[in-house]
Amino acid sequence: SHEKICRYIARESESVVVSVGYRLAPEHKYPAAYEDCLNATIYFMKNIEHYGVDPARIVICGDSSGGNLAAAVSQTLAGRSDLPKLRAQILIYPGLQALDFNLPSYHQNQGVPLLFRERAAFYVLQYLNGDASHMQEVLEGSHIPPEMRLKYRKWVNPDNIPEKFKVRGYKPHKPCEFKAEVFEKVKRICEPNLCPLLAEDAIVQQLPESFILTCEYDVLRDDGLLYKKRLEDNGVQVTWYHLEDGFHGVIS
Repeated sequence: SHEKICRYIARESESVVVSVGYRLAPEHKYPAAYEDCLNATIYFMKNIEHYGVDPARIVICGDSSGGNLAAAVSQTLAGRSDLPKLRAQILIYPGLQALDFNLPSYHQNQGVPLLFRERAAFYVLQYLNGDASHMQEVLEGSHIPPEMRLKYRKWVNPDNIPEKFKVRGYKPHKPCEFKAEVFEKVKRICEPNLCPLLAEDAIVQQLPESFILTCEYDVLRDDGLLYKKRLEDNGVQVTWYHLEDGFHGVIS
């Protein structure tokens, strides 16, 4: 799906592009894809001289689920003193959390191709467990304990999204009643390696300069906006580009 894009980036930017053929869900569940991306990145960094790459100019990049993986790998490598420091991370309409499928962008764009709201939850659950039987509860928000929702409210919160993004048909949603048996099945959903938006400030502060691309007609728009705010609040330099007429998958 991405070979043409990677060739294009390599040619136009005159840079070496390493594309990771990570294992896919549902056959290979979380954390398989994350571990593949992390291991490939560490291998590349440790053998950098074979690729003719300047160790001070390594950039990590991904779009959509790849943006999720790029963000998670960047966080894992943030504190490593035995490896070159990342120069930057590029996150193209990344999916960064699975706590709240009722953010403004999820409601506004729930029926916009290519990524419908229900599909987003379905894919997360396939990645997590290879089983999407609790999709409805996850969409309603009954998969997260109230105290955990409270803990992460400072980061995953419609209040942190600029008002101009809420004018297009958004009504605040109250999560349905918590269901402990659903949380038991999906509790790893709150791990930062799966949801990078939930990483602690101490990690976020160490991240490299970042570029985030968001699209107006994309359920994942607000994930990008919330992460932009988190990075900026923690002193990370962010270049943000918003495609007013963009939709999910537009890079392809």
